[in-house]
Amino acid sequence: MKTTVVDKKNVEDLQNDGQIWPQVLAIVVVCFVPFTCGLLFSWSSPFLLKITNDKNTYDISEEEGSYFTVIPPISMILASIFCSNLNDKIGRKPTILLISVPHVIAWILTATATNVWMFYASRFFAGIADGLMFASVPMYIGEISTPKVRGVWGNALTFAIYLGQFIITVTGSYCDVKRTSYICICFPLIHFILFYFMPESPYFYIMKGRFQEARETLTRLRKKHDVEEDFLLLKADVQRQMSESGTWKDLFTIDSNRKALFAGIFLRASQQLGGISTFAVYTQYIFEKSGGNLDPQVSSMIFVGATCLLNLVGAYTLDLFGRRLSYIVSLVSCGVVLLIESIYFYIDQFETQIDIKFLNWIPITGMMAFVLFFSIGLGIVPTLMLGELFSASIKAKGLSVLIVVFGIFVSTITKLFHLLTTNFGLFSPFLLFSINCFLSTILAIYLIPETKGKTLEQIQQSLKGSKKTNEKIRVETNPNP
Repeated sequence: MKTTVVDKKNVEDLQNDGQIWPQVLAIVVVCFVPFTCGLLFSWSSPFLLKITNDKNTYDISEEEGSYFTVIPPISMILASIFCSNLNDKIGRKPTILLISVPHVIAWILTATATNVWMFYASRFFAGIADGLMFASVPMYIGEISTPKVRGVWGNALTFAIYLGQFIITVTGSYCDVKRTSYICICFPLIHFILFYFMPESPYFYIMKGRFQEARETLTRLRKKHDVEEDFLLLKADVQRQMSESGTWKDLFTIDSNRKALFAGIFLRASQQLGGISTFAVYTQYIFEKSGGNLDPQVSSMIFVGATCLLNLVGAYTLDLFGRRLSYIVSLVSCGVVLLIESIYFYIDQFETQIDIKFLNWIPITGMMAFVLFFSIGLGIVPTLMLGELFSASIKAKGLSVLIVVFGIFVSTITKLFHLLTTNFGLFSPFLLFSINCFLSTILAIYLIPETKGKTLEQIQQSLKGSKKTNEKIRVETNPNP
């Protein structure tokens, strides 16, 4: 039995000897899932007003339609609870392939809906797909990619969601409910066909003791003839993580797990309390209520399109400045913009003696500024770090908890937006979101770990407060483990 010494400082050098395009290809293909989730998530933005105004076809009230945004996060929570162990039982790849089923059902129900209950059923299946997606896709991307690839392409998931939101906003502005549904049903089918040929996560194979398959997967992903050192390093990391106890109790009692959990909960809570989910599903509603020179449909397309494009820019600034600093700057900037928006809407609604028609450019300009600052931190970091924070032994349970938290905040905030706007005015939710951003800035300093440029094992060691991340480790090189 031979023993090899690997210096963790040179881990990325080992991983970068090959080519990165197979990893990028796998990430692009898997992102058909969040793309479809983005389509369904923002579906209510272009169609809520169309459906509630079409009394001949649907006869659905605005109050009934407001639940279109509430049902998906609720079913997402249920899916995360009942399907939390799928990734570890059947694998990351089969779980991701399975997501096509609720996606197809959701689009079929939407296309054939004639009453509010069919729409509710469609939104329920959309939420199930969201739960499965957030439990598996971030995990898959984090496990198949090297730190260098993950630093840039790890943001592809978030970009795909925003791209889906943009496409549904544009398509929904020109097509009716049925035609849009028949167009969009193609995407989960394309995903299933393409992703069938993508590799499984090498982490999963090592967890199951299928070492030869792990080597073959690494060979495909790294495009290297000799992946033995990569395999041995990964095997040592995964086996060390799997040697740790991974019960529900350990998620809360082990210090490193608890730090990861608190960081994840904070990231999800502060992101959603920043208002992005509300803006995504009520985009046209906000611009219609706020007035302005532009048509609400055009304004919403500009808003969502800018969100999508600026997200690409954010991916590079994130890898340049790090996760924590980018998030803090994003929080402060978004807080200022949201406060200005809130003041404008308050004066417009309650101080009518003040003529602010010359300022009617503020709603769309403010939302564009919000998108810019949101894209450099708030829009990227929470989703990217889903696949980074947890040890392999506890990852499925940790992600399950974060999905539940995410679902609770999305459903609560979107419904709260409707209640606040109806009872107090459009300024009130913007004021709430602004206050959250300022308070979250302080908490971010203490709760967010820096994961830039680190392997998943190095992140675990930093959460433990260990100095081992730069020490040499010994791994056995038995050719037939």
